[in-house]
Amino acid sequence: MGNTHENASGGGTAPVRFDTKVAVLLRDDLETWQRLNVTAFLVSGLGTAAPEVIGEPYEDADATAYLPMLRQPVLVFEGAKETLTAAHTKALSRSLKAAVFTSDLFGTGNDRDNRAAVRAVGRDALDLVGLAVYGPRNAVDKVLKGARMHP
Repeated sequence: MGNTHENASGGGTAPVRFDTKVAVLLRDDLETWQRLNVTAFLVSGLGTAAPEVIGEPYEDADATAYLPMLRQPVLVFEGAKETLTAAHTKALSRSLKAAVFTSDLFGTGNDRDNRAAVRAVGRDALDLVGLAVYGPRNAVDKVLKGARMHP
């Protein structure tokens, strides 16, 4: 995994350090159910665009197989509408992998309509309620400037 430096011993106790960051930025006026829904949708796109973020499949002690998940923490932040707009602009200018969730998507019920709703609005006019960003830690930190950790 070229984007991390993981504990070389494989089973040691040293913490795993990542050179990359996965972050979700949510608009601070969303209801709880919206925050959860938006976060789930935003991180779902990362595995296809950045397959290195996906870990190995899970298995319990009875050998029951489970799907793999993201290999590193997802940090969730919140901010005002202006914070999301600024973060979106910075993420695109730094060519970071990003996913967007707009307010229009609360009124759709499927992927086709979701994509059409985003496609119908220009980049600078998107009514963003959520943004996921993945990339080098320092670049993601700069994108999130002005946001605060989600409580």
